[in-house]
Amino acid sequence: MNQPPPTPEDDDRPTYRLVRPIVPSTPQRPRETLQASPLRRTESPMHHSPLRRLLLGKLPLETETAFFLLVNLIDFFVTYYLLMAGGRGNLRFVESNPVARYFIDSWGPVKGMLGFKLAVVAFICVLAQAIALKRVDLARGVLLIGILATGAVVAYSLSLWLRHA
Repeated sequence: MNQPPPTPEDDDRPTYRLVRPIVPSTPQRPRETLQASPLRRTESPMHHSPLRRLLLGKLPLETETAFFLLVNLIDFFVTYYLLMAGGRGNLRFVESNPVARYFIDSWGPVKGMLGFKLAVVAFICVLAQAIALKRVDLARGVLLIGILATGAVVAYSLSLWLRHA
């Protein structure tokens, strides 16, 4: 009743064993087409140094940088409007940042604000990109803090405008 399973020697049928998977063969290209053509780049951009990738390729943190620029642009226009339009009656708005106020008083409201704002924004953007060469997460944090701080200034300026303009 209990018979052992048949062994290959007991069986008369031939046995087959798969040695390697069967794949269709790919045609071989001629040897001369394997050489690099003069128009084809032979090295990938990933082999460049971080500084070269920064100058030649896509910048890291483009989205965060764009938001930082946008919030600062909004801050420029809101501040300009408050300084030029003033408020109800004899109410006059002044810049509360003493460094920015120095530039506004020295160069005029447009040139002073624009010069100060461009200098600060350019410094922060270049600093963030330089930090991103080594630590992208820290550079993202610098830009996010800048976005939040400038956004708070914009919100405060808008609240002043809504209450007193």
